[in-house]
Amino acid sequence: MRSSSTRPLSTEGPGPTSEAPHVPEVLIEASRPTRRRLLHGGLAAGLAVAATGVLADAPAAGATQPTKAPRLRDGLANPTGIHPFRVSFPGEQLAALRRHVAATRWPSMELVADRSQGVQLATAQALARFWATRYDWRSFEAKLNALPQFMTEIDGVDIHFIHVRSRHESALPLIMTHGWPGSIVELLETVEPLTDPTAHGGSAVDAFDLVLPSIPGYGFSSQPTELGWETSRTARAWAELMRRLGYTRYVAQGGDVGAVITDNMGRQAPAGLLGIHMNLLVTALGGAPMPTNTDEERAAAAALAAFNLTGNGYVKEQSTRPQTIGYALLDSPVALAAWMLDHDTDSYYKISRAFLGGPPSGNLTRDHILDNVTLYWLTGTGVSAARSYWESFQAALRGAGQVPPPVTVPVAFSAFPGEIFQAPRSWVQIGYPTLMYYNKPDRGGHFAAWEEPRLFSEELRAAFRSLR
Repeated sequence: MRSSSTRPLSTEGPGPTSEAPHVPEVLIEASRPTRRRLLHGGLAAGLAVAATGVLADAPAAGATQPTKAPRLRDGLANPTGIHPFRVSFPGEQLAALRRHVAATRWPSMELVADRSQGVQLATAQALARFWATRYDWRSFEAKLNALPQFMTEIDGVDIHFIHVRSRHESALPLIMTHGWPGSIVELLETVEPLTDPTAHGGSAVDAFDLVLPSIPGYGFSSQPTELGWETSRTARAWAELMRRLGYTRYVAQGGDVGAVITDNMGRQAPAGLLGIHMNLLVTALGGAPMPTNTDEERAAAAALAAFNLTGNGYVKEQSTRPQTIGYALLDSPVALAAWMLDHDTDSYYKISRAFLGGPPSGNLTRDHILDNVTLYWLTGTGVSAARSYWESFQAALRGAGQVPPPVTVPVAFSAFPGEIFQAPRSWVQIGYPTLMYYNKPDRGGHFAAWEEPRLFSEELRAAFRSLR
């Protein structure tokens, strides 16, 4: 049983049963690393998603191209320990970014009135103007550094994570995994409502201890130096992370790539995992056959078919030729932003509207969108993100025809209306016979936690209530 008194949010320790060793902070003062990985894979069809990345390092005085920093194991006596972490990029890199954005060479305007040819010129130019003249990275950097961040090496990869323990004794440990083109940025607004529910319309019995790791190759986690970091391997790393933090019982949640990782955790069923929650049905996305007997099922099938036919160009490019698109993603900040915006129709129009002067959809504001894009740019993770799709595609080829083990732990699912397709309960039940909770919230899309953090937090409270 934990004491009811806890340390302030900004100084929270690594776990309920152990303290972080007293070591110098891992300080990122530059970036150009290569990190991050994305992918959307369908697990039921044997699809696995990989992720890779590399840590950034401070550039030499006056340099505009940062260089790599030593890995944790090269600079610390105990890299597998839990080490405090902070972020601080040099001002010259931020100034260089603004100059780079301002110097963008623009294409001619699209010849259609919608997004069918890609990200529209007016949207891209509005984003660039805001980015170069009004966006404040330092504000976001301070927000990150106000949270307890840590780094630890697992299986040869440096894993960055945020760890916030609730002040409530009954808190249930929860590890949440981001997706692509998101990052930990998309989960940050859920930290307070999940860890301190009494201040956000909930009760103390609904509190969570929260662990938010960056997938290998994403954000500040390093890039693996070998192939094989598929989602199943990341899932095993998350189980090790929770063990290392001292948690003997916990739950897991994920959307997008995070849903694939969470699905893997459910299939691996590591000791202590009580249940999982997802908000993207990766079994259907991966190609598993689904019934179309009802209007709801037919609508979901039509939406999924439309995405596969015209909406997933980034998936095809990154799955087959990631290095090719990587040159643009590392060389042009506007190319990176456009590539990330061109994900799904619902989120694209919501984000576009915000940059063109309309009201934002929940938390999908201009600043929050650029927090995420700037994180990718400063850490140089565009190409490593693209390569993760290639890794996933290769894993799918290797696993063709193989039936993955079943998910044996309880499963919860939230079908948000603006998702790529709103999965019917019947579809979820086919992939997850242990389904214990299903709900269709009245708003929210692919980036549900980011767009509607309070509603998303309420979903998780309800989803895991029976497992406490």
